[in-house]
Amino acid sequence: MEDSPETAPKIDGMADEHRDGDLPDIVDLVMEMGASPPAPRPTPRVPARLEALVETATGYANAASSENTRDAYAKDWRHFTSWCRREGFDPLPPSSQVIGLYIGACAAGDPKRGLPPLSVATIERRLSGLAWNFIQRGVPMDRADRHIATVLAGIRRKHAKPPRQKEAVLGDDIKAMVNTLGHDLRGLRDRAILLIGFAGGLRRSEIVGLDVVRDDHSDGAGWIEIFPDQGVLVTLRGKTGWREVEVGRGASDQSCPVAALESWIRFGRIARGPLFRRIFKDNKTVDVERLSDKHVARLVKQTALAAGIRADLPEGERELLFSGHSLRAGLASSADIEERYVQKQLGHSSAEMTRKYQRRRDRFRVNLTKASGL
Repeated sequence: MEDSPETAPKIDGMADEHRDGDLPDIVDLVMEMGASPPAPRPTPRVPARLEALVETATGYANAASSENTRDAYAKDWRHFTSWCRREGFDPLPPSSQVIGLYIGACAAGDPKRGLPPLSVATIERRLSGLAWNFIQRGVPMDRADRHIATVLAGIRRKHAKPPRQKEAVLGDDIKAMVNTLGHDLRGLRDRAILLIGFAGGLRRSEIVGLDVVRDDHSDGAGWIEIFPDQGVLVTLRGKTGWREVEVGRGASDQSCPVAALESWIRFGRIARGPLFRRIFKDNKTVDVERLSDKHVARLVKQTALAAGIRADLPEGERELLFSGHSLRAGLASSADIEERYVQKQLGHSSAEMTRKYQRRRDRFRVNLTKASGL
């Protein structure tokens, strides 16, 4: 619904000629914004005897979010403060007018500086990053303020695009992908990554976050427990607590995720610590460091292209189709079983989210054209 003159955003202190329901020119708005709000009160000094307790509390606070999330929020803050310096604004305390201008600039891009417009999803994530950073500094941002919400609504309406879903790799696709891998140490590791990621419906961060055994002092996301005659139990730490994922044995050792894990653990000589690790250039020495989740994305993309999946498309388009998420989406699209089992495996809180994943499996399953008599 379009803004009426009564509901359109009005910037406090604007000249009367701008009160016609339209946002004023950015230069005029900057001139009329005037002084910044008063600075927040300084944080009281912590007594020396409590410094150790402060460090402990800080450690727990850092553990509340993942390292990747904190890194992303830090980048969002640097982007915002750099923009503020260029435009002559103070980033603190938060000003809804300044933030409205900022997201408008993000959506418009800056051709002179070679900066492309940011997508709606990226702008929304930057707002979340700013909100988090402001809270950490004791000066919360009001994201619902009209100067932010109305500009964001306009950006969504003008620039929003249909979501580009990653291609789901199905069971036969995974078999073809693992067949492109060698039988050396690196091939054994990557085969286990693809098969356990697919069969478990795991995120790429969950795959590389696994430890080979339980370690309460680990920085990982969980661990595995192999049951020789049944399968592997994957225990994962999620945003809402712990969950267990059961991965059964496959019909063939060539495509069995449990057999692939057993081979990698045995030949990689991994007794404890990270399950999936880097391998040195000699392809014989396994590092102690945990593998990056970016490796999973690259691995899925490379093996999908090598296996000729979606060969009907040009090479450039095919490269954009696949990512680590293709494994998770592939399980939901391949497993033709009751929805509740897929929902449990993926750890979804709602069945609606699971249905979004079951895209290729259910496409055209119900034909309303024929059902209507045509």
